[in-house]
Amino acid sequence: MNGVLITAGGNGIGRAMGQAFAAAGFRIWVTDVEAASLDACPAEWQKSLVDASDETQVADLFANINKTWGRLEAICANAGIAGPTAAVEEIDLSDWQRCVSVNLEGAFLAAKYGGPMLKLARGAMVLTSSTAGIYGYPNRAPYAAAKWGIIGLMKTLAMEWGPEGVRANAICPGAVEGPRMQGVMEREAAAKGTDVQRIYDGYASGTSMRSLVTAEDIANMAVFLCSTGARLVSGQVIAVDGHTENPDPKV
Repeated sequence: MNGVLITAGGNGIGRAMGQAFAAAGFRIWVTDVEAASLDACPAEWQKSLVDASDETQVADLFANINKTWGRLEAICANAGIAGPTAAVEEIDLSDWQRCVSVNLEGAFLAAKYGGPMLKLARGAMVLTSSTAGIYGYPNRAPYAAAKWGIIGLMKTLAMEWGPEGVRANAICPGAVEGPRMQGVMEREAAAKGTDVQRIYDGYASGTSMRSLVTAEDIANMAVFLCSTGARLVSGQVIAVDGHTENPDPKV
């Protein structure tokens, strides 16, 4: 049975990924920084309390996976935080560093320590970027910069690992329904002096399909990218966003 590691798999997109991969026949290993989130995951999943930006914890995680499973066919580097919502000149350096560390360095560490196992399995890695990593986004500089960086990392991994049969791709979700996006919209509404519903409507109206996406939409794409159906899909930036026409509609 193929195995997949999903970072930040305790809730949101990561939890949906775990459910989708399980339905596809994978055995599941998830990490999270919240013990309660891990406890709520299915009992048959392997679970580890890990800060994705802590190198020692990540190294120990992969040593444990290797000892327990002996192989790993897929990695979903999904850990990320929203970071501050503010103009560049108002952002504290510590907030910038924390956002970039979790989002970008977390993906780097998963690749650094998981790469050898993927090479043995000729497996696949999916990195969670964002439409902010394609277009940028005002008042979200740390997040957008980190998500752009993830795409550069993914392109490099695809080049380095391709000759050994390993694929790397990035998924760029649009605005995803759920508590995290709700918090982003609330902070954005406060920054723009408007109400949350107008921000929500703006996100939806900025897409051709006039809709936000769900965690399940992202999860289904991740499963496909790790399947044999995508055996020659690598180095690609794939937006799951209802087609963004305007990343910052003025409402």
